[in-house]
Amino acid sequence: RSTDNGSTWDNATSPTGNNLKGVTWGNNTFVAVGASVNILRSTDNGSSFDNGTHGGGSNLLEAGTFGNNTFGAVGYSGTIVRSTDNGTTWDNVTSGTGNNLLGAGFANNTFVVSGGLGNILRSTDNGSSFDNVTSGTGNTLDDVAFGNNTFVVSGANGTIVRSTDNGTNWGNATVPATLSSYRVWAAGFGNNTFVGTTHYGKIVRSTDDGSSFSYV
Repeated sequence: RSTDNGSTWDNATSPTGNNLKGVTWGNNTFVAVGASVNILRSTDNGSSFDNGTHGGGSNLLEAGTFGNNTFGAVGYSGTIVRSTDNGTTWDNVTSGTGNNLLGAGFANNTFVVSGGLGNILRSTDNGSSFDNVTSGTGNTLDDVAFGNNTFVVSGANGTIVRSTDNGTNWGNATVPATLSSYRVWAAGFGNNTFVGTTHYGKIVRSTDDGSSFSYV
């Protein structure tokens, strides 16, 4: 953890030796997720973490997100869990898919989840239930970003798709031809710019709300 804007970092106390894959924040609480449905929470600005209680299972959790006083986490074999008490206890949610789920995001009262074989799921009831939507791709989708009323999801073979109607409909972004050789592992948004990170130190960015991406 860092308290000086990332200039220096200290080790925080973790109650597990399992791999941790994702972290999110909400309601003054950090939640980290990982292997064997490990769910950790911190209410002291990340100084120390405790184990949260979940509904069972042993699948790897890949990503977490927060919205409307609800934490959500997603993982392998279609696993989705949610918490409405700041990450203390977690319940299983029916995803409707057995594919691995790798990314999660929240905005405009909508949870969006991405995963294997082009799976995109959305929920408008605070993560109680999810519906499959058509992504337009069969490639694995890794990460979810949101900005300027646009969801962007990135993934394998240079795939980047976007939605401007809260995840109902999706279309392909225009990307460099050579990006098809890379996997866009992560996506983020800030200062009216979407950024994606890929293999071999490649970075792509979009300044037109995710319509098109170029290398930087």
